[in-house]
Amino acid sequence: MARLRRMSPRRSYDQYCSAARALDAVGDRWTLLIVRELLGGPRRYTDLHADLPGVSTDVLASRLKDMERDGLTTRRRLPPPGAAYVYELTRRGRDLLPVLQALGEWGAPVLEDRRPTDAVRAHWFALPLLRALEGDGLVEVRLDEGVFHMWLGTAEGPVYGEGPAHGEPDARLTLDSGTCEAVSRGALGLREAVRQGRIEVTGDGAPAKALRED
Repeated sequence: MARLRRMSPRRSYDQYCSAARALDAVGDRWTLLIVRELLGGPRRYTDLHADLPGVSTDVLASRLKDMERDGLTTRRRLPPPGAAYVYELTRRGRDLLPVLQALGEWGAPVLEDRRPTDAVRAHWFALPLLRALEGDGLVEVRLDEGVFHMWLGTAEGPVYGEGPAHGEPDARLTLDSGTCEAVSRGALGLREAVRQGRIEVTGDGAPAKALRED
């Protein structure tokens, strides 16, 4: 309780409106991008800071405290030999996935080409690809920037993870960054990219079969 009392008071719009109440919790700069990172599962503070270029250590620490207070995240200590603290989303925090997907879809038309100053991480493409893929299962994505995997149709736990899939995925997509950027901003459909030979699809699961359908 002492730690909670030392936190700064919650800022509020003081409006009896569900949108305003939601923005009280997630409207601060960086909050939703922290959620984006934690949708990939528990993360250490140092990992979050590395994958959120531009955020200061003070701001990141403050946002994480606010998110814990608001019931969006929890913090726990890993057992030895890890013995590090990690942050992870609560069920309420994971419920923000469709919010982030809707924001991504709304922002796609103005994404345009990547600017020289733009940072990029391979797993940032997980959310737009999740919107575009059909079926349930495990999908591995191989890009120029790296490899990540995604779980389709899951309501619990992480929705993506960094690195190759553990076990044989239901679909494996191999594509270059230009194709992935075009898909992310809505300029190119996944099936169209497969037909054009810009995405190589392997696997026998439902996501792979859906992409290979004419």
